[in-house]
Amino acid sequence: MICVVDYGCGNLFSINRALDVLNIDHIVSDDPETVAKSGRILFPGVGTFGEAMALIRGRGLLDALQEVADKGGQIVGICLGAQLLMSRGFEYGEHDGLDLIPGEVHRLPEPAGPTGTRIPNIGWRKVDAKPGYGDLNVLRAAPYFYFVHSYGVRCTDPADVKGTINVNGAEVPAIIGKGNLWGFQFHPEKSGRVGLQLLDQTLNRRHKT
Repeated sequence: MICVVDYGCGNLFSINRALDVLNIDHIVSDDPETVAKSGRILFPGVGTFGEAMALIRGRGLLDALQEVADKGGQIVGICLGAQLLMSRGFEYGEHDGLDLIPGEVHRLPEPAGPTGTRIPNIGWRKVDAKPGYGDLNVLRAAPYFYFVHSYGVRCTDPADVKGTINVNGAEVPAIIGKGNLWGFQFHPEKSGRVGLQLLDQTLNRRHKT
């Protein structure tokens, strides 16, 4: 059973629909006890870093998420949810994150000219898998996924970066992973068949690092 964490900043409709299509049993909960007891967490998010962390603390979910990570449970963050796995973020000030994967969240680089990528980065982008990512078949053909973001993660350990996109000449992490902790900067639930395949393989752990 997957627990989709409702902390007030998630696109729950799209997530629920994707999980229904994949026939993955799940519940949606904002109850810290329910979250803490879950072995697999889906952690979506839209909005700003600081606001999201305030909501997580306000609902008493900070310790619950840490407990899941400490016991080796799976946490999969999507978009803002992936960014919140980092140590801190710099969106409208400096804010502490969940600190589950060492790193920071910074604004994406601005285009140097009229042909660059406008920020926010919105649209379909090709994700290049890093060597040694494992046997996740869906990434072998460098597929396209749907992005909507103005900020991106910077992992302290390069080994935690599993896939990247190019934004105005900079290599920006699109997939991060450390043990059972995973983050997708894009929206797999909005990325068609390939996105659903990636979500299914990740939640069912049919790949390795």
